[in-house]
Amino acid sequence: MGRPDGQLVEEKVFKDPVHRYIHVRDELIWELIGTREFQRLRRIRQLGTTYVTFHGAEHTRFNHSLGVYEVMRRMVENLEKKMTWDEDERLVCLAAALLHDIGHGPFSHSFEKVFGTDHEDWTRRIITGDTEVNAVLSRMGSRFAERVADVIGKTYENKLIVSLISSQIDADRMDYLLRDAFYTGVSYGNFDMERILRVMRPQEDQAVFKLSGMHAVEDYIMSRYQMYWQVYFHPVTRSAEVILSRILHRARELMRGGYPFRQEPVHFQSLFSETLSIRDYIRLDESLVLYYFQEWEDEEDPILRDLCRRFMNRHLFKYVECDPSKQMLIWPELQELFRKIGLDPSYYLIIDSSSDLPYDFYRPGEKDERLPIHLLMPDGSLSELSRQSDIVEAISGKKRTDHKLYYPRDLLEDQSEYAEEKRRILTLLHAQEGS
Repeated sequence: MGRPDGQLVEEKVFKDPVHRYIHVRDELIWELIGTREFQRLRRIRQLGTTYVTFHGAEHTRFNHSLGVYEVMRRMVENLEKKMTWDEDERLVCLAAALLHDIGHGPFSHSFEKVFGTDHEDWTRRIITGDTEVNAVLSRMGSRFAERVADVIGKTYENKLIVSLISSQIDADRMDYLLRDAFYTGVSYGNFDMERILRVMRPQEDQAVFKLSGMHAVEDYIMSRYQMYWQVYFHPVTRSAEVILSRILHRARELMRGGYPFRQEPVHFQSLFSETLSIRDYIRLDESLVLYYFQEWEDEEDPILRDLCRRFMNRHLFKYVECDPSKQMLIWPELQELFRKIGLDPSYYLIIDSSSDLPYDFYRPGEKDERLPIHLLMPDGSLSELSRQSDIVEAISGKKRTDHKLYYPRDLLEDQSEYAEEKRRILTLLHAQEGS
């Protein structure tokens, strides 16, 4: 299939609704796509529970990973015209782009919050562990897999490559904004990627952008801002995430307490006991999780049964806006009232917070410090983006946070024998909403 130079005899092409075509010319990339671990990404949605809000959001991590690879391939192709690019480095770059999300678990970030897992850590473990992916990478040399893992971990010596896949404007973000906008049916995430790639210029530690392309970069920043608040942090999606996390918490609690499941979660045993191996992790996907949720709709435990029925049938929690400054004043009373009417607040009274920092300038030494986006000025000097753009300057360094309190309104309405408690609960909830 391959030639002595590592290229395929015939180029492989994937038809793609976002990039039109995804081109694979390297035998390494083609073989990585065919591995068990990469094919597993077909069974993990890109946007977790967002499909309950935007019915078109059924695309997968597989779609996205191919898309990131294609954006990176185009980046490298453009940069090769302006710099000398070592062939080995090119393949490290493309492999890292393709594999950057291979460690995601089912329902991605919701899953991570419950079990304290880190998809980047699992990505590195899959790349360097006893896997088909590692076997393919290792044929490129004894340290090749480790180098790819270092790019994912942001410790790779070539900082330019790291920035192309993980920075404030990178291949990952460019693909997911365009792809998520397409599949959710919104226009917020659209921007001129071709223009951005044309004005991209390589520097020692990161790519920069010609001043003439500033407006395309501005558009990208604002598209990202809108997508987070209109799609990624949508309150209905977050309601589904809250219920999903409570189901997993409940199942883990019941298993540890010796509860006799009608459908015992044998595939979750190593996860719940924190002895998860790479083999166990790779077996976890969303089809498996949904199978258990469907089976648990008939469990004897009323909480697990109710939560699974809600998730599977989209009977979600309602929400009110939550003011953190008032939360501590009413929270103990709300919890006690929920207990009085027979609702465990651990599962039926949940505060969920979302926050985003759309763009930040360089803050050395701070947690999660970010390299800023630089513009290449006509005289050859560099200028940080917000110094040239009034639009970006207006949102730079400004973290926006949203708090919501989720609860089952239908169960409250059913509590006719607790009229006084229900009245007080609704009063407290409305006080939050009006704050």
